Amino acid sequence: MSEVLNLGFARLDLDREARQGLPEVVYGPGKTPEQIVGIVTGLLTHNTGPVLVTRVAPETAETVLASVDGGSYDAEARLLLWRPAATGSFSVLVAAAGTSDRPVAAEAVAVASAVGLDTSAVHDVGVAGLDRILQVRDRLRAADAVIVVAGMEGALASVVGGLVRAPVVAVPVSTGYGASLEGVTALLAMHASCAAGVTVVNIDSGFSAAMAVHRIAQTHGHRGEDDR
Repeated sequence: MSEVLNLGFARLDLDREARQGLPEVVYGPGKTPEQIVGIVTGLLTHNTGPVLVTRVAPETAETVLASVDGGSYDAEARLLLWRPAATGSFSVLVAAAGTSDRPVAAEAVAVASAVGLDTSAVHDVGVAGLDRILQVRDRLRAADAVIVVAGMEGALASVVGGLVRAPVVAVPVSTGYGASLEGVTALLAMHASCAAGVTVVNIDSGFSAAMAVHRIAQTHGHRGEDDR
């Protein structure tokens, strides 16, 4: 039976770190600052790894940080973080198609870095100017995994999937004009990619992409220095 900490308003899965290598990650929207403080305090007390709260507004972050010491806030990624993992050897490159996709890419970068992946990013390399992605193909091919963040028709995922042998995790983004359908067009295009084996996560979820790569990294035996 898994150990659960019952806070009344939340039931914390305390065994998740042992099962999956990372404590439960907190989704911020819909929670009060006081609830987030209680959850974070419980996770920090009963776990040793990084504690993350996603999609946190600046005002909420300020309140929480005033109550729980040792945290940091990435405003672009909207991520609260305590105890980031030491950087391991598994390298991730986040490729964002356009500047409008940057907030989603920032979440992917921040979460991947927080859990110990060696993370870097390239921005504004969308297929409307194909030379831009070709100029960084050496970096793409050197990475252990690539996260592709793209809106509009989401074609960048197929291009990258055809250039590299590493796992490619695609994030459809809700940027684009009417027929982009708030990311649905990119989502379906990425699922229908001619590049075999591209993994697709939910719309605007840089977090999900980082977690997918985290799982891949763990199966390859790459850990932060604290886990070796």
